[in-house]
Amino acid sequence: MTQPATARRQEEALLGRPRQTAFLTAGVVALTAVVFALVADHGMLARIQRLDDAWLRLMISGRAPPLTAIAKVFNVLGLVYVTLPVRIVLAGFLALRRRWWHLAAFAAAIVLSEVLIGSLKGIYDRARPPGSLVGTSGASFPSGHAIAASVTVVAAVIALVPAGRRRTVWGAAAVAFSIVMGLSRAYLGAHWLSDATAGILLGTSCALVTALVTDKLQRWHNRGQRPTPPQRPAGVPPPRRARSG
Repeated sequence: MTQPATARRQEEALLGRPRQTAFLTAGVVALTAVVFALVADHGMLARIQRLDDAWLRLMISGRAPPLTAIAKVFNVLGLVYVTLPVRIVLAGFLALRRRWWHLAAFAAAIVLSEVLIGSLKGIYDRARPPGSLVGTSGASFPSGHAIAASVTVVAAVIALVPAGRRRTVWGAAAVAFSIVMGLSRAYLGAHWLSDATAGILLGTSCALVTALVTDKLQRWHNRGQRPTPPQRPAGVPPPRRARSG
């Protein structure tokens, strides 16, 4: 016998603790906005540039063949030829599992980040550092590699790992991967340190914001799908409660 649609098992909630996630998201988005605002201010950008110059000199002085090889591996991992197939595979897996709300959150995060990368690079139009060890194109701020890496891994953890302790552990690993990706861009001279920082924050913000919005929509939808109690036919009195002895 086929179960009615309202009795079918609902997809698990995207976020286990939406209130805590909302506070985390607000903090990350606020920090992201501050970084972008500071870089947009010419006076502050001059101060940031001095820090970026000092960091680049430190990276150049500390370059070694093993570190350079690792950084170049991360450079490849951040290319669209790698990130696009990975994203397609993850989206296909979520679709096969019929985890439509999780797929929606993941896809929305990716789309939002891709829209922002091009537009923000065009708005800021910042020159890249000189002497990059890898090929580059386009403006420097924010780092596209850092955005793509952070949004992909953070959104993937939210979509694939159930809420709880495991997600916390995997989330920490995703953040660590994003930071290493950002540092590798500054090490290679492909981006300024502030470019990488802004990219990590923006990619993480995209993943968190879309997850929060999708979770809210999912909960509204699930509340609307709850079965209603059966109605008594007209004229039929309610059953009497048994009297306690």
